[in-house]
Amino acid sequence: MTNTHKDALFILMKSLSKSEKRQFRLYVGRLGVNTDAKFIALFNLLDKLTEYSEKVILQSGIVKKQQLSNLKAHLYKQILVSLRMNPVNQNIRIQIREQLDFATILYNKGLYKQSLKILDKVKSVAVDHEEKNIAYEIVELEKVIETQYITRSISSRADELAIQAKELSTANVLASKLSNLSLQLYGLILKMGYVKNDDEYRQISAYFYRLLPEIDITNLGFREKLWYFQANLWYSLLTQDFISCFKYSKKWVDLFEEFPKMVGIHPVFYLKGQQYLLESLFLLNYYSKFKEARTKMMLVIEGKKFPKNDNLCTIVFLNKYVSALNQFFMQGDFEAGIDMVPELLRAIEKEKDRLDEHHIMVFYYKIACLYFGKGDHKNCIHYLKIIIQNKNLVIREDLMCFSRVLSLVSHYEAGLDYHLERQLRTTYKFLLKMNELHVVQKEMIKFLKNLGNIYPHQLKQAFIDLHKELKKYEHHPYEKRAFLYLDILSWLESRIENRPVGEIIRNKAKKIMR
Repeated sequence: MTNTHKDALFILMKSLSKSEKRQFRLYVGRLGVNTDAKFIALFNLLDKLTEYSEKVILQSGIVKKQQLSNLKAHLYKQILVSLRMNPVNQNIRIQIREQLDFATILYNKGLYKQSLKILDKVKSVAVDHEEKNIAYEIVELEKVIETQYITRSISSRADELAIQAKELSTANVLASKLSNLSLQLYGLILKMGYVKNDDEYRQISAYFYRLLPEIDITNLGFREKLWYFQANLWYSLLTQDFISCFKYSKKWVDLFEEFPKMVGIHPVFYLKGQQYLLESLFLLNYYSKFKEARTKMMLVIEGKKFPKNDNLCTIVFLNKYVSALNQFFMQGDFEAGIDMVPELLRAIEKEKDRLDEHHIMVFYYKIACLYFGKGDHKNCIHYLKIIIQNKNLVIREDLMCFSRVLSLVSHYEAGLDYHLERQLRTTYKFLLKMNELHVVQKEMIKFLKNLGNIYPHQLKQAFIDLHKELKKYEHHPYEKRAFLYLDILSWLESRIENRPVGEIIRNKAKKIMR
């Protein structure tokens, strides 16, 4: 039996709103012959199911097993055609593409003048909205038609189209190079996280500057600037240059403020820019700017003018909850964060078919950190266990590594240390395998391993010594990354001062809020 969450048709069906289902039935019912069509019967059956079941479909008698795959494919296509006709989905790119299709139909009928008229008009729209790939296709079709529709202005017209094609081609090649670099750097972030040493820093820097094309930023259009800022942002994140992260994420967001109509045309990129602006402010611990930027973002995305669709709802969900959790961490308000956890888990369940595994694991890690800050180590361990038992190493390796380290600390704090020696060994091996064993982790593992040899009256001094040793690496270019995932120093201070870790972090937050 096909898994519910892997059946594409069923997932698509369950994503439809009531109005979209009504429109589909109107669309397929426009011809009387469709009234009893098998694909409509399958649609109605799937609409009633809460879980996908091939057995139920076959028992209904709608279709035989040999024909089911073809029938599902046909229904899937008809739903997409219906959705394409929905005004809600008529964004500028679809509208331009539709006009290009109309022009192509007219050209195929030999109506060259009418085709050229549509192409000339829609080309201006495409260029104005930075849809230069489609604009290039339009120019290429114009060139084909002009060779068959002879006019007195063919000479000047040929030069004009040749220049336009060259300019658009150059812009598209540049955008492609920048977008390729941006995507490759983003892939490195997901795979390896931040650079770990000088060798990795040199490799990443050489890679970045080798692939970064020479540009004059004053001559770039919106699209090219967007990819340029993105590529620089990913490079800054990889190299832990958080000041540059803020610089380029701010430029990214400012670009949309310079071209406000692009917010509605490219809302995904607008949201991504806001996401990384907030993340950079979080990494810099700049609370007042973070709060201001988040408030501004929420006003825009909750406004009536901001586009609404399923994809955007998922990205808005990510921005809303990740930034909310980060704000709780900056404030040291773990209780408020934990109060939000049930709501967050319901939202994750609702969005699970659209969320990738990486983002879900990040949420679990942040939830675990909330419980750690609150001192609820059993719940902390519960969420870390979900990450640690995930065998899909596509998710960020650094997230896996720090989950294991935090789990060790939580097991110790919860008094669940009867398997601590085995956990220490497996964590040590895992970190070696992932090439993640650095000074902070080494010192933590060594400390936990030696706890059994420390007398109770020596424990406080042991915590003081470890804190003194780790404090040296708080601002180290590569070791500081450990403190971004796990506030070990605050935990040690809580043990030294015999105060809750949440209280320590809140007091620090009050001092640095600005």
